[in-house]
Amino acid sequence: MERFSDRVALITGGSRGIGFAIARRLVAEGASVVITGRRQESLDAAVAALGERASAVAGKADDPAHRAVAFAHVAERHGRLDHLVNNAGINPAFGPLLQIDSAIAHKILAVNVLATLEWTRDAVAAGLARSVVNLSSVSGLSASPNIAFYGISKAAIINLTMQLADELAPGLRVNAVAPAVIKTDFARALYEGREEQVAAQYRLQRLGEPDDVAGPVAFLLSDDAAWITGQTLVIDGGGGMRTAL
Repeated sequence: MERFSDRVALITGGSRGIGFAIARRLVAEGASVVITGRRQESLDAAVAALGERASAVAGKADDPAHRAVAFAHVAERHGRLDHLVNNAGINPAFGPLLQIDSAIAHKILAVNVLATLEWTRDAVAAGLARSVVNLSSVSGLSASPNIAFYGISKAAIINLTMQLADELAPGLRVNAVAPAVIKTDFARALYEGREEQVAAQYRLQRLGEPDDVAGPVAFLLSDDAAWITGQTLVIDGGGGMRTAL
């Protein structure tokens, strides 16, 4: 199945974890991809694994100069852009919400929320043709002990997705996914040393894998989701099914 034959996708934070899995899925379905990330060596390894239809641009997600270089690279290498995946995100804070350092809170908003808006705005200016998927989280749908401000930023992504979908219709579709705990280095603090206990919260009795997110993202980007926009797809192994009694 090559739903993305002759299409070009830009994936932020695409050197590892969920972002890399998304890039690998899109390449497997025929896409050319440009991935971004902070570390050149990680990007080089990812591109080597993805093959000749992949390339990379190193930089920080909230740096306007990096965005400019990334879109110039897309234009020079491919001459078009069909899909954008806003995957880059940070969570440098762990602990009670009232104890978070204000500078860290500002940085979380800058990378997780404002950069998502800015990448989308710049992609539209660069001629984005088809669809956007933003990475939210189940932490944006409920109280999230010890990662509360991250959850706040991800709740903002859900609303940002709806606002962008409204403004960019009918030409572009904008959706989001909200994963629960996925086995990545990014989420390691949430399950390391107690994976079985955390997995027991989910009806499917396991943690998510990056590929569990990549498939739904590919669906939302593709023409199979041609009449879906402004939605957030929860990917949680059935963790949200039960109502507390």
